[in-house]
Amino acid sequence: MLQFFKGAKYNFLRYSKVAVGLSIAFIAASIVSVVMHGGFNMSIDFAGGTTVQMKFDKPVRDELTTIRNSISSLNFGAPEIKTIGPAEHNEIQVTVRSKSDNVEAVLKDIRGALERDMADNPFIVVRTENVGPKIGGELTRDAVVASALALLAILIYVGLRFKLSYAVAAVIPLFHDVCVVLGIFSMLNLELTLPFLAAVLTIIGYSLNDTIVVFDRIRENLKNGLRGKVFTDMVNSSINQTLSRTVITSVTTLFTVLALYVLGSDSIKDFALALTIGVVVGTYSTLFIAVSMLVWWQKRWPFVK
Repeated sequence: MLQFFKGAKYNFLRYSKVAVGLSIAFIAASIVSVVMHGGFNMSIDFAGGTTVQMKFDKPVRDELTTIRNSISSLNFGAPEIKTIGPAEHNEIQVTVRSKSDNVEAVLKDIRGALERDMADNPFIVVRTENVGPKIGGELTRDAVVASALALLAILIYVGLRFKLSYAVAAVIPLFHDVCVVLGIFSMLNLELTLPFLAAVLTIIGYSLNDTIVVFDRIRENLKNGLRGKVFTDMVNSSINQTLSRTVITSVTTLFTVLALYVLGSDSIKDFALALTIGVVVGTYSTLFIAVSMLVWWQKRWPFVK
């Protein structure tokens, strides 16, 4: 493998306390953000509601405020309005969090309000989509269960493949990574969508893979025990030995997901943004959080002598 950090001797564990402190502070700030926003900004997939895509005869991008005010008067709450495709297509997508399963009634109200306030700009309805509150609740529950089962399966697998100490030290950073991504989305008041859920599960797998590579090198270096060496020095040495692989993998993955975010369609931007955050945070948690947990475990319950 190409070695960018051949012979590197960086002392990552020297900054472990600072890193853990920063992570705790950020997660605390994320909790405050969630409370201030009254919870996460759940998309129609989870909260339930109706999405209507419309195509206007005339340009509409300068009329979004008028459209928003018109639909807000229907008492559906604050609508989500975004343009679809190139400007010359004059298409917008309106999402309202209606608790009604009667999509026709919701569509009739929206159509009536816009025909009244946008009388000089006729439109046609291209697509409608409705998610009832019951289905949204089921999706939310399934998302939580899927994430919890994934973490449990990882804990069991790593515990059998390595040791319980490695398993705990690998899973805690995964919780950390998910919390940080959720926190950033909350602070930016971005929607949690089904693509976002897919991104979270992808982040869990990516971050775990990165951590396992470092842990495997640590285990290899500890095959014959410490033999008078200091455990923290052995861990630092293992991180430096795998540093080139970690950086190359993270940078190439980051370029890919950034390209998806910049060049991709609106439908995958949430997925790409979550992955971008996850790649950065996952690399950080591997280098500082995971190894710190392993060192803490060794000090508390020594598993190698």
